[in-house]
Amino acid sequence: MTHNKWTEPEYAPPPLFLGQKEKDLVKQVNDELIERVIGQEVFYYPIDHITTNYHPLYGEAIVKNFLPPIRIYALVEWSSYGSTMTEGFGMDKKSEIIVHFHHRRLKEDQDLFVREGDFVKYDGLYYEIFTLEEPKQLFGQIGNSLEVKATCGISRQGLFDAT
Repeated sequence: MTHNKWTEPEYAPPPLFLGQKEKDLVKQVNDELIERVIGQEVFYYPIDHITTNYHPLYGEAIVKNFLPPIRIYALVEWSSYGSTMTEGFGMDKKSEIIVHFHHRRLKEDQDLFVREGDFVKYDGLYYEIFTLEEPKQLFGQIGNSLEVKATCGISRQGLFDAT
């Protein structure tokens, strides 16, 4: 019996072209594009969970306290700005933006966690974050989110005061 030099490895090899170096390259390219080329920025106003008085049963707060704003470079889709007629109350202005945050930039570089109910300022207007998604995975790998997609609606006057 001859010695077989082709034996099955004990562990599967790592995926080709999908290691930490490739993930770091994608992060570096995205950071440069978003910050230096595109240059869109939003100011993020997180709720201060320590000083905000939440209802003990419902977990809601009538008056919310916010931390100082944080500048974040992101990709912003501005959808529209329009008016609608509401019965008994008159005109209502609506505007919506979709903010695409770079997941690793938020988590690793700025130590942020975006939440629904927080506010962002874009183009001089304040928007409340309504929904959050993580629609894209880096290289299709589970657990490697590429972006955080926030759908935001314009804040009514008096609902949010940044001063």
